[in-house]
Amino acid sequence: MRYLDEQTQSELLNMNEVIEEVGQALKAFSEDKTETPLRHVLPFNKHNRYLVMPALSDELKIVGLKTVSFAPDNPKKGKATITGSVILSDYETGETLAVLDGGYLTKIRTGAISGVATKYLSREDAKVLTVIGAGVQAEGLIEAVMAVRNIEEVHFSSRTKEKAEKLAEATQQKYGVKAKTYDQADEAMEAADIIVTATNASEPVYSHTLHPGVHLNAVGSFKPDMQELPSESMMIANKIVVESTEAAMEETGDLKVPQEEGILTHNMLYGELGDIVSGKKAGREDEKEVTLFKSVGLAIVDIVVAQYFYKKALESDN
Repeated sequence: MRYLDEQTQSELLNMNEVIEEVGQALKAFSEDKTETPLRHVLPFNKHNRYLVMPALSDELKIVGLKTVSFAPDNPKKGKATITGSVILSDYETGETLAVLDGGYLTKIRTGAISGVATKYLSREDAKVLTVIGAGVQAEGLIEAVMAVRNIEEVHFSSRTKEKAEKLAEATQQKYGVKAKTYDQADEAMEAADIIVTATNASEPVYSHTLHPGVHLNAVGSFKPDMQELPSESMMIANKIVVESTEAAMEETGDLKVPQEEGILTHNMLYGELGDIVSGKKAGREDEKEVTLFKSVGLAIVDIVVAQYFYKKALESDN
């Protein structure tokens, strides 16, 4: 059995390869070729949550388990809000092949899923990316968007200005792009072609309406009582895409709140991202479309990414 920590995974990473693998995992999920139960959430120590997510696919010959701990008070202790691990098992024998640091893997998985969405739903000539939120997840999202679009400028906004400035500087150095920070999310969105929201907010982080032609990846709001996007965005979007219709409508306030308000219904969802990857449904069809991808994560994707890193580790041994 191997343990793959953050540094090992980062050395093995090729984001374009991961985006391709993740696309195939999403396709298998939407074709009902996976077993991915709704995650089980166990509360502990007041505000903390322990999330348990098994997944397998006979089609992909893969089986594993992801666990995540969400502890919102951790930053006050100098620790990460989200920690966890992914266990990859042998499909034939059930033996544990590897345990992977879940924090880094989640960052890469989250980024890669939005990378797939950006590839199919954003305009090919997109140049300006706006990132709302400056936590760990934002780093993976930026890397994935950069992998599929020729971004020239990145705008940042975060409730912690220092973090936004630090991430802007790191992004500028890593990718050689222009980077600007804004006090207000609405200002940061003004010229955006692609928007990413990655916060732990319980209330909408912007009030700006979505411009024609924009694509939005929303990856925060992973609980029913968290709403990162204003309900109006669901009315403006021409296409609302999710990984899993069932999970999205049950697990995230971004969809549950508008549903309770009578603004959003199941039939307003355009479809699952895997159906777009397979060609069953079209992605972006014109330059003026407003497209919105709401991500809550799928355990099968984590297991596929874990297998990617495990295989890369074996290759690096030779």
